[in-house]
Amino acid sequence: MSATQPLISPPTVAETAAAQRRRAFWPSVLALGVGGFAIGTGEFVIMGLLPEVARDLGVSIPQAGHVISAYALGVVIGAPVLAVLAAGWPRRALLLVLMALFAAGNFASALAPGYLSLNLLRFMAGLPHGTYFGVAALVAASLAPPDRRASAVGLVMSGLTSATLVGVPIAAWLGQHLGWRAAFILVGAIAALACLLIRRGVPELPVPHGASPLRELGALGRPQVWLTLGIGAIGFGGMFSVFSYIKPTLIEVAGLSLEAMPFMLALFGTGMVVGNLVGSRLADKSLRGTIAGLLVWNAVVLGGFAFAAGEAVTAAIGVFLIGTIVAIAPALQIRLMDVAGEAQTLSAALNHSAFNIANALGAWLGGVAIAAGLGWTSTAWVGVVLALGGMAVFGASLWQERRSTQREHAGSTRRR
Repeated sequence: MSATQPLISPPTVAETAAAQRRRAFWPSVLALGVGGFAIGTGEFVIMGLLPEVARDLGVSIPQAGHVISAYALGVVIGAPVLAVLAAGWPRRALLLVLMALFAAGNFASALAPGYLSLNLLRFMAGLPHGTYFGVAALVAASLAPPDRRASAVGLVMSGLTSATLVGVPIAAWLGQHLGWRAAFILVGAIAALACLLIRRGVPELPVPHGASPLRELGALGRPQVWLTLGIGAIGFGGMFSVFSYIKPTLIEVAGLSLEAMPFMLALFGTGMVVGNLVGSRLADKSLRGTIAGLLVWNAVVLGGFAFAAGEAVTAAIGVFLIGTIVAIAPALQIRLMDVAGEAQTLSAALNHSAFNIANALGAWLGGVAIAAGLGWTSTAWVGVVLALGGMAVFGASLWQERRSTQREHAGSTRRR
């Protein structure tokens, strides 16, 4: 060897692992995003088809809204139960099983013979939702650099948000022309495609050392986990209180035609895509500041929609801005992962339980306000109250965090 020839040292184990993560990142994000696209389409399309479902099943529109709540309840229950039971599973295998269950639930929903059976099947279709997104977020965050975790989670969530831009309008169009059952067949087909992509694109990842149901349940003993979940369960509900009844609101208040609904749904989806991307970038820079600022944004946007809904142009702007409320999701996901300690799977899954408590709570309270004769725009004021409630919970979270830090500091001072 020449004396002037440079020596090239072989890559270290850490460098090799980092290179493997970089290679696996984009195929994994694509596969996980398609799964999110299927779930997002399935979750949101029903909100644009409530009149068709109500007419076909012989119930009122507020009663048809219970189908939304049934799905949300499935997410709320399924996320913690499946996350705990599957704590020791390899993550790729778990993602495959969850997406297969979601596909089966949507195919079955398309065959529901009546109102009660549809509610039961939507509940079953919701069971894998939260655990899927929780595990997908953990996989994406593990493949990303430490300072880009929120952006990685945001990319996975972009599958859900882009569903509202592309999947939901297409499924809604199918539902209006071929019947609402066709929309669920489309969702099941997309979920089946996601299974294939996950099998090919997501790498085999080792089961976390010491993973067990008992360790996952340890998250439930942490006050910050509960408070962070409360922020999402309450503060995020305003979006659902309005969007669950957006179709009749736009038709009855703004005077829009049925043919304009796919365009309005696409506007909402555009807002979600923009909000998710901006929110994840902001969360990488300042997690607490992003959560606080977005809760204020929620209240302003929802309150403004009560006034904007009366005219077609302002209502369209309002629908777009309501979509941006989803910007808080990546920030809350990362905060949960930070405060949960070793109970990562359960805490990540519970984030989506919280969002679907918000879904159920918002849809229910919005329906109560409408049924009470307060008008279609009353759902916006319900949303403002929920956003203010989220701010109160976040304030309690910061207060409890400060108290814990002060106690730890005092204890360390006494020991010295």
